[in-house]
Amino acid sequence: MTQALSKATYDGAVLGVSAPPTPGMLHLGIGNFHRAHAAVYTAKAMAAQGGDWGIVAVANRSRRVVDSLAGQGFLYSILELSSAGERVDVMDVHRETLVASEQTAELMARIASPEIKIVTMTISENGYCRNAVTGDLDVDGDLVSADLANPAAPRTSIGQLAEALIRRYQGDGGPLTILSCDNLVSAGHTAQKMVTQYLQATATPDGFHDWFEASVTFPNAMVDRIVPGTTDATRARVRELLGVTDAIPVPAERFSMWVIEDKFAAGRPAWEEGGAIFSDEVEAYELVKLRLLNGSHSLIAYLGGLSGADTIPASFGQDFVRECVTELLNVEYLPSIDLPSGFDPQAYIAQLFDRWSNHALGDATARVGSDGSLKLLQRVPDPALRLLNLGEMPQQLALMVAGWIACVAPPEGFDPGPIAAAMIEPAKEKLAAVTTGAGSVRAHVEKIMRGGFFPEALATHDEFVGRVAELVEIITTHGVRDAARTALDA
Repeated sequence: MTQALSKATYDGAVLGVSAPPTPGMLHLGIGNFHRAHAAVYTAKAMAAQGGDWGIVAVANRSRRVVDSLAGQGFLYSILELSSAGERVDVMDVHRETLVASEQTAELMARIASPEIKIVTMTISENGYCRNAVTGDLDVDGDLVSADLANPAAPRTSIGQLAEALIRRYQGDGGPLTILSCDNLVSAGHTAQKMVTQYLQATATPDGFHDWFEASVTFPNAMVDRIVPGTTDATRARVRELLGVTDAIPVPAERFSMWVIEDKFAAGRPAWEEGGAIFSDEVEAYELVKLRLLNGSHSLIAYLGGLSGADTIPASFGQDFVRECVTELLNVEYLPSIDLPSGFDPQAYIAQLFDRWSNHALGDATARVGSDGSLKLLQRVPDPALRLLNLGEMPQQLALMVAGWIACVAPPEGFDPGPIAAAMIEPAKEKLAAVTTGAGSVRAHVEKIMRGGFFPEALATHDEFVGRVAELVEIITTHGVRDAARTALDA
């Protein structure tokens, strides 16, 4: 039996450099993506230009990662997988751990402390507590309303940030940057809007709002790296390569990209030394990634889940999936994006095809297809409405929505199979509730489309809703390949 990874058992090099003892950053939502993305750029930045940029790692509820991280002396490994081979690196950039649900007061005190200059976050689309229909903070929802009623112990990340900012102002903690690393359109603006609306709904001290406007920044950023879930195979391979047991290794593809708006209130690491791009066209890069990569990813996952393909490369390897994705990219997504200066879309698409074909990575179809009610809100409405307003039907976007419905909220009597069943859907109970009493596939789809999952303009577009219903009907009676062919031949 091998020994556990620790500073006593591992005497090799670390990626970049070990962080100094005093952290300058705090990350909300410690998971695989952060540890394979921002943490890597930070390690390389400190190796190049130094700085007190160690990270406080904060989990929302689960202790699994933070306890393992602390137990391993803040070491963990990244297993990079590609068709060209594999490599393993060891990271050492985190310096403290917290669990927000158990240590809320400590978390807010840490955000309020002057040592922390940047808060980064990967809290998922759901973590922003945004109303899907209005785009505003869901102040009437159970989560936010509970926070507003008990501001000393907020449970949402938005509430924790807002209340911590009040404490930072009261304690003269100085300026702060809040940097979203989530897959959202205008992620920085979204984070700023949600925090601002929370602060408008709660009590704040005199002078706070002026300080907030002047001292807190929310840069936009685009993040890109495929980081699957950790498996027993991941742990076994890392153990072979390192000779020690890492409880929390992270598998990742070789490709990595980070485009950031250079709007930091209290300094930042030299992330450009790690390959980050600082640009004033972040929103354009965001749309490129959110639509071309993430949107297509969703289509691949739903078509794969319904055709029995358990990994993304297995799904994308099917001719009908590649044809649908190619049409989605070139006909429905690309014309909806004002591309960044000098950006080569066809080169990027060729790169995507290689990434989706990475069998070494073996990203699970069920993982990519999870959280669809949140993801599709970012990936479907705007490009779909653009085409609908031009009098054209977005066939592949309709197929994506139909695939999501068939996978996670299928009409009565249809079994989408085990891969679809393994997709995590936070709105599953709500989907079941809104479809109660549907007497037909058309009624089933209409109830979902008009159940608060999409903006009103799309939810009430009869032709689009009808097309989604037709495709769901074909999926449930003839199979997903026939539905794909119908969408392609239209």
